[in-house]
Amino acid sequence: SSDVCSSDLGDQGTHAEPRRFPSARAPVAGQESPMKSVVQLQGRIIQTREIPMGASVGYSKTWRATQPSRIATVSVGYADGWLRSLSNCGVAHIAGIEVPMVGNVSMDTITLNVSHVDPHLLYPGALVDLICPDNTVDQVAKQAGTIGYEILTSLGPRYQRHYIDA
Repeated sequence: SSDVCSSDLGDQGTHAEPRRFPSARAPVAGQESPMKSVVQLQGRIIQTREIPMGASVGYSKTWRATQPSRIATVSVGYADGWLRSLSNCGVAHIAGIEVPMVGNVSMDTITLNVSHVDPHLLYPGALVDLICPDNTVDQVAKQAGTIGYEILTSLGPRYQRHYIDA
């Protein structure tokens, strides 16, 4: 079960009576967390390149373009805690547009197929949403074949953090 178990002293204060509380962070298998997403993770575009049909992207050439494509390189990688299991299966968002990750996650970068995104949005330094309301921690975890806790605890110290009062 994914419930959180807690104990509560009874009236006499002499025995523990287990009580079960549903967990919002780790909901029942197959259900999204009912909590509002409070985490946002962004990377920046370093460059974009036009590649021809048949060109491969990334180490080990695990993705090959089936048509001419525009690829954005983003400054996030496994050294930042972005899991390698997201290679060729993760997604990101640029100006609210979902874009697929293509190729392997490398040490310092990921690559995105941005062929259907307006080129004016793809300048060096443009922000890319990796975790956001449209791609929650739980959705990223599902893409990576893991749980949200692993996504959050993997994020390394190279990210700049901003804490906002609620």
